[in-house]
Amino acid sequence: MALIEQSLNSWYSLYVREELDELSDSFTITDPSISGHPIVFASRGFLKMSGYSKDEVIGKNGRVFQGPRTNRRSVMEIREAIREERPIQISLLNYRKDGTPFWMLFYMSPVFSKDDGRVIHFVGVQVPISPKPTRSRSGVGRNGVNLCEDGSRMRGDIVFGSCRREVCSDSLVELGRVLDLESVLDSDSRGLDIEETCEASDLEKQRAANAIENISSVLTRYSELIGRLVCEKRCSLPGAGLLSSSLIISLGRIKQSFVLTDPHLPDMPIVYASDAFLRLTGYTRHEVLGRNCRFLSGEDTDPSTLYKMKESIRVEQACTEGQEFILELSSYITCS
Repeated sequence: MALIEQSLNSWYSLYVREELDELSDSFTITDPSISGHPIVFASRGFLKMSGYSKDEVIGKNGRVFQGPRTNRRSVMEIREAIREERPIQISLLNYRKDGTPFWMLFYMSPVFSKDDGRVIHFVGVQVPISPKPTRSRSGVGRNGVNLCEDGSRMRGDIVFGSCRREVCSDSLVELGRVLDLESVLDSDSRGLDIEETCEASDLEKQRAANAIENISSVLTRYSELIGRLVCEKRCSLPGAGLLSSSLIISLGRIKQSFVLTDPHLPDMPIVYASDAFLRLTGYTRHEVLGRNCRFLSGEDTDPSTLYKMKESIRVEQACTEGQEFILELSSYITCS
């Protein structure tokens, strides 16, 4: 949880959470630089809408709110927007804690560093889409509960169990059971009349746009207080050596302690540091990025080991002395 706390504290004044809590909108803030691209802030409106508590949401990835009937194409469009570091506005079927589905307009927008143009956070606003006045249609909820089109439960239904609870389990056996259950639910519900999309109204789209503007205004103002400016739109071209959000998210899946350095930049600075490395050294991410690895050396560091590492860099060969992982991964950057 230390990395989650640092995610906001490193970029905004400590009072930013109180200001964000005053906003009535439903939204989350995620950090692509932390392993798993987790939620680092959830508004009161979001918690009320989803039925979760803050402790159940912070540190989780937004996909935990998806379920069997979530359109996978829409999910891929969101992932593509993250890869391209651009805003996206799309209708999405999500699930509340009790398993009932609901349509929402999802508006995601990146937050950039004004200094070097890299993505700091993604803000995701969720505006519930009002159900259209149509005849009642049945469907299947996340927990195997038959539902009306508006998400309400039908009488006499059987609850098969909480998919979300089992998906979060570390047990591969349980995960397999859940996947089997979801495939059964999907096949059983193919004949049911369930809408694949639900279009948001112009008013709902405007609400989402206004929310993004309000949140961005708060983040910008509280970043100025500590001199680390952020902006809603990229104010400068990404600096040399910066990695894309999609690559950072992929690297975050590696659980080992390591850093990436770029030999093409002056002084071969660190351009990526894993979560495990930060926990091991006690540094925050912004204290590490852009610095040469020598800042980790001290009076007890063996000079002969440092010399072997420098020689390995000079001849572009892997080194098995000391900090092997740093040199091997910096060689990867050279090849890429």
